[in-house]
Amino acid sequence: MNFKRDKKEEESGEASNPFGNLEKTTVLQEARAFNDSVINPRKCTMILSKVLYLLNQGEVFGTTEATETFFAITKLFQSKDPILRRMVYLGIKELSHIAEDVIIVTSSLTKDMTGKEDLYRGAAIRALCTITDASMLQALERYLKQAIVDKLPHVSSAALVRSYHLTSGSGELIKRWVSEVQEALNSDNVMVQYHALGVLYHIRKADRLAVTKLVSRLTKSHMKSPFAVSLLIRIAAKLVDEEEKPLDSPFFDFLESCLRHKSELVIFEAAHAIINLKNVTAREINPAVSVLQLFCSSPKPALRFAAVRTLNKVAISHPTSVTNCNVDLENLITDSNRSIATLAITTLLKTGAESSIDRLMKQIASFVSEISDEFKVVVVQAIKSLCLKFPRKHATLMSFLSALLRDEGGLDYKAAIADTIITIIEENPEAKETGLAHLSEFIEDCEHTVLAVRILNLLGKEGPKTKQPSKYIRYIYNRVILEQAPVRAAAVSALAQFAAHCPNLLPNILVLLMRCQMDSDDEVRDRATLYFQLLSSGDRALTNQFILNNLQQSVLALEKALGSYLQGPTDAPFDIKTVALASVTSDELKPTVATPGILKTKPAEPKKAPVKEVSFLDEVSNIPDLARLQLGGLFKTCTKQPLTESETEYVVTSTKHVFSQHLVLQFHVQNTLPDQLLENVKVQLDVPDGFRQVAVVAIPKLPYGTPANAYCVLAWPEDLEVASGATIGATLKFIVKDCDPDTGVPDSDEGYDDEYVLEDVDVNLSDHIFGVTRSNFAAAWEEITTEREETYALSNANTIPEAVKNIVDFLGLHPCDRSDRVPEGKSSHAVALAGVFRGGIEILARAKLVLSDGVNLQLTVRAQDELVAELITASVG
Repeated sequence: MNFKRDKKEEESGEASNPFGNLEKTTVLQEARAFNDSVINPRKCTMILSKVLYLLNQGEVFGTTEATETFFAITKLFQSKDPILRRMVYLGIKELSHIAEDVIIVTSSLTKDMTGKEDLYRGAAIRALCTITDASMLQALERYLKQAIVDKLPHVSSAALVRSYHLTSGSGELIKRWVSEVQEALNSDNVMVQYHALGVLYHIRKADRLAVTKLVSRLTKSHMKSPFAVSLLIRIAAKLVDEEEKPLDSPFFDFLESCLRHKSELVIFEAAHAIINLKNVTAREINPAVSVLQLFCSSPKPALRFAAVRTLNKVAISHPTSVTNCNVDLENLITDSNRSIATLAITTLLKTGAESSIDRLMKQIASFVSEISDEFKVVVVQAIKSLCLKFPRKHATLMSFLSALLRDEGGLDYKAAIADTIITIIEENPEAKETGLAHLSEFIEDCEHTVLAVRILNLLGKEGPKTKQPSKYIRYIYNRVILEQAPVRAAAVSALAQFAAHCPNLLPNILVLLMRCQMDSDDEVRDRATLYFQLLSSGDRALTNQFILNNLQQSVLALEKALGSYLQGPTDAPFDIKTVALASVTSDELKPTVATPGILKTKPAEPKKAPVKEVSFLDEVSNIPDLARLQLGGLFKTCTKQPLTESETEYVVTSTKHVFSQHLVLQFHVQNTLPDQLLENVKVQLDVPDGFRQVAVVAIPKLPYGTPANAYCVLAWPEDLEVASGATIGATLKFIVKDCDPDTGVPDSDEGYDDEYVLEDVDVNLSDHIFGVTRSNFAAAWEEITTEREETYALSNANTIPEAVKNIVDFLGLHPCDRSDRVPEGKSSHAVALAGVFRGGIEILARAKLVLSDGVNLQLTVRAQDELVAELITASVG
C-alpha cells in the first residue's frame, strides 16, 4: 500500500486520514476475509487496522459482533507474516473485554509465548495475561517467572508490565515472584530495570519498612537506567514527605545528589521532586531552581518547556526564588514554541517587580496576537494576579486589557478579560471609573449574550455609585434598542437600578422605561412595567425591596413551597418568610449571570445549601413522627458537629435544623463493632429550662457498618436569651445483641440495655441567624429604625482582621459590599453586616473597629424586632 500523499495534498499541508470515513458494518463485512482458505497478509493487516481504529475511536461493538470478529482473528494464527501476527495479538487484546469464550485462544498464545519465534513472545505474553483470569494464572506462573528473567529485553519487559497490572487482582500470587523481579532489577537494559523497580515497589508499597529498605539499598547503588532512577526519586520524595523532619532525611540528600546526575531526565525529576515537597523552604529549593534556570537556555525545546512550566508553579509559592531567573525567562518570550513563551510570560508576571510592568506589557502586546485563545486566557489570568499585587499599576494594566477586549477572540477569552477587569474594579476603588468605561465601550460591539448580560448587571450595581452616573445611561439604553431579548431585559433592570439610586435621573429613566413597555418580548415588557410602576409610586421601601436588594430566598425552596401552597386547600395568604433562605458565599458578591459556568469563572455555590434543605424537608415528610408536627419551612441547617471521637465504637455526629418554632436535632449514628447489633437506638437529651421536647425518633435496628439517623425535636423557649445560649446534654441509649460478625445474625433474641455518653450540643446565637447579602446596604439601613448600640473592648482579638472574622463567625451575619476585607496598615475599619433572625426578622449591623491597646468595637444593630436587637448587643458583651 502506498501512503505517499498526492502533490496537491502536500501543497495544501493538510494530512488526510485514510480511516476517517469508516463504517463499522462495512469493516465487519470485510473481516470475513479472515476466514479465507488462502490468507492475504497485507489485506488482513489493513482490515485489522480498521477494526482497531474503530475500537479506539469509541465505536461500540456488540457482544455477538465482537465474538464473531474475535474468532475470525484467531484463524490468522496460521499466517507466518510477522506484521499480521503482531496485529493479531493487538486485536485479541482489544476484543477480549467484549467477546465471549475468549479463553479458547489460550493454548495458541501459550505456544507462542514459549516458542522459538522471539518476535512473537512479548506480544503473546501481553495478550495472554489480558484474557487470563486468576484461576488460570497459576498454570502459567512458571512460564511468566521464566519470562521475567529472559535474556531478551522486550520479553522481560512484557512480563514485568503484565505482572504490574496483575498485582491489582492477583497480588498474593505476584508476591511469590519477588526473587525473579529482583534479578530483573539488575538487568543492563534500561527499560527492564525501570519496569522491575515499578513491580517491586507495587508489591511492597503497603509495607513502609520494606519500601524504606528498598530505597535505602538502591540509593547506594548506581542504577544504569535513568527511567528507574527517576522512579526511585519519586518513591524517595514520597518517603521524605511522610517524615516528621523531612530535611534531615537521608533520602533528601539523595534527591539533592541527583541534581548532579549525568542524565538530564534524572536532573529534572530530582528538581521537580524537591520543589514539590510539602514543607520545603526557599533555601532548600534554590539548588533545584538553579538547575531549572540552566535548562531555560537548553537547545532542546522539551527541556525548556519542562523548566519554565516548573518555574511557573514555583512562582506561586516562592516568587523570590524565581526572581533570579527573570533574565532567562525574558529571553524565552520570543521562543518559537508558543507554549514556552506563554509560560515564560506568566511566570514573569508573577515574579516581576512593579518597575518592570510597563516593559513587560510592551513585550506581551506584540506576543499575544500570535497565540491561541487558550494561551491568551492563561496570560490574562496572570495579569489578574499582577493587578492584585500592584494596585497602583491599574491604569497600565487596565489599558492593556481594554486593548485585548477589542481584539478578535472567543467567549472564554473575552470572559476571562472581563472577569479580570471586574476583579480589579471590586478590589481597587480607584480603578472603578476606568474599568466601567472600558466595559461600557466593550458591550457596544459584544457578540456574546451571556457576557453582555453580566456587564450590564455590573453597570447596574456599580454605575450609580460613580461621580457621573448619567454617562452610562446611553450605553445601557443602546442595548435595549439593538440587542437580543435577554440583553434587553438585563438593560431594563440596570436602568431601574440607576433610577432607584439617583433621584435626579428618575424622570428621564421613566420615559425610557415607558418606551420599553412596548417591547416585543414578554419578559422585557413585564420588567419595564413592574419597574415603571414601582418607581412612579414614590414608595422608597418598595423600591429598595424589589429593585435595589436581591431576593433572599432560595429559588429551589421557593418553587417547592409555592407548589405545596397551590396544592393545599387553604385561604391563608402565602408567607414568603417560611421559605428557606439562600446561602451566600464570597463569590456571590461578584456580579453574575444565570449561567456563570459558561464564563469559566468559579461557579457560585448558593444553590448547594438549599438543595440540602429541600432534601431534609422531603426526609421529614417520610417520617410520620416528624411529619405530624407540621414544622413548616426550614430556616437554617447548621454545620455538622461531632459528638464522639472518630475512632470510638459508636460514631455520632449532630446536625441542627432550625425551624421557626422548633429545633430538630439529627443524630447520625454508626456502629463500628461487627459483633454487635443495636436496636431501639435513640438519644436521650438533658433538656435545658425553657425548652420543651416534643418528639423522639429512634433507629429500630443499627447493624455494623450501616449508619442511620435518630431525631429529637425541641420547641424553642419564648425567652430569646435562653434560646441563644443553651447547652444540651446527650446520651445514646440502645439495646445490644451479640451477633455473628460474618453474617450479622444475633446469637439470641434477648439483648441488654446499654448507653454511651455523648458530647454536649451547643446552641449559639449564630444558629438563629441566617447571613444574607444586601446589594444596597445603605438603602436597607434607612428602612429600619429600631436601633441598639454598644461599645466593647475585645479580648479575643489582637488585630482588626482577626476581630472582623470573630464577629462574623459569632453573629452569623454576612458582610456586605466586601467590607470584611481590611486594607493593610489601617488602624480603624467599618464592617456592614446583614442577616435574618429566625422567624423572618431582618437584621442589619454596623461594626466600627479601632486598634488601640487591643481592638475596640462599636456595634450598632438595627432589627425589625427590638428584642432581637437587644439580644445581639447583649450577647456580644
